[in-house]
Amino acid sequence: MDDSVSPRKAAIAARAYGDGLLIEDAPLIGVIDMDAFRHTIDDLRASFPNFFRHAFAAKANTMPAILKFIRGAGMSCEVASPGEFEAAVAAGFEGEEIVFDSPAKTRWEIDAALKSGATLNIDNWQELTRVDDWMGKGKSRSIVGIRVNPQVGAGGIAAMSTATRTSKFGIGLEDGDNRELVIAAYAARPWLTCLHTHVGSQGCPLELIAAGIAKTYALAEEINERLGRKQITTLDIGGGLPVNFESDKITPSFKDYVASLRAGVPGLFSGEFKVVTEFGRSVLAKAGFILARVEYTKETGGHPIAITHAGAQVATRTVFMPELWKIRVSALDGQARPKKGERIEQDVAGPCCFAGDIVAHARPLPLLEPGDFVMLHDTGAYYFSTPFVYNSLPAIPVYGVSGPDDALKVEALQQGHALV
Repeated sequence: MDDSVSPRKAAIAARAYGDGLLIEDAPLIGVIDMDAFRHTIDDLRASFPNFFRHAFAAKANTMPAILKFIRGAGMSCEVASPGEFEAAVAAGFEGEEIVFDSPAKTRWEIDAALKSGATLNIDNWQELTRVDDWMGKGKSRSIVGIRVNPQVGAGGIAAMSTATRTSKFGIGLEDGDNRELVIAAYAARPWLTCLHTHVGSQGCPLELIAAGIAKTYALAEEINERLGRKQITTLDIGGGLPVNFESDKITPSFKDYVASLRAGVPGLFSGEFKVVTEFGRSVLAKAGFILARVEYTKETGGHPIAITHAGAQVATRTVFMPELWKIRVSALDGQARPKKGERIEQDVAGPCCFAGDIVAHARPLPLLEPGDFVMLHDTGAYYFSTPFVYNSLPAIPVYGVSGPDDALKVEALQQGHALV
């Protein structure tokens, strides 16, 4: 893995240290390069035709400042829980700007979505019955669709693959008479005007994603043809662009994703349907990083270990699934400058009170010492915005940085809690 620190990140880390953001009672901070964030959103929108609408998957980062920034940049918001729904509303999203997906919607959630005009994607037959009950008593301006599972298989990370034969999401198109039952559901309900799918995210190759979307597109075409009317007007194709955690290089890109869709689902670009995407990790991951102080170092069994303040509470997936969620770690000196020196294999451990709290195993780095810092790269999505509250460790402060390297503007995005 490439553990080099780009000049931009080095300038931001030096500014954070110089401004006193890394102090005794705040040994762990998150940073988002807001310029890089905006550039990614601009690239996303430029890569697709204008009739594509892009909803940010709020699960990737629910911080109010981030959601407001996203809305200001012209994106919608995809939510999957009451908390995310309320966060989206508080950030100013309204009506169809909110896309409500969840496999476990309560009647309250269905009611809130349909009353607000949010786009609602129904996950299963039982939920469809609940929406039938609601529609029998009221009217909604919501775009409503059914989520189908094209069952095209798994990618490299099973937990991130949502189009397997036994996925908990959506209605499996290959199961029994489901395909015909879905068509019949649309025939009986003119208010069903959307069809939704999501094949997966990290670990899923673009060809697999395109294959799942192709099956969903073909079903939408068949439904409209069989009904003799253009009832389905919107296709929600989910998100799923994988992120490269090996280096700063952005690969695959949104343009790569579009090229794969054009090859596998050319009709998607005809303009026949409005198309919604739900990218999250790929929009924000590479704009963020974590800085954590090294509190202690030790050697056990001849093996060096650095005890830092970044562990499972911020890097949950990395700690519990280290082979699948490796992240880059860079060594910084006591003034948060890139550290030089002989590379020695060492563990970079976190503060949580269990033995497996390791964010990097036997990683060759300049030998870390107490008072040094480590940088965890590509953590803008999921890492510091959805904390794992093991040991009641507090949420960390997060700062947004913008402007040229020699005149950086720093603003607080999330208040952390000082250690006491």
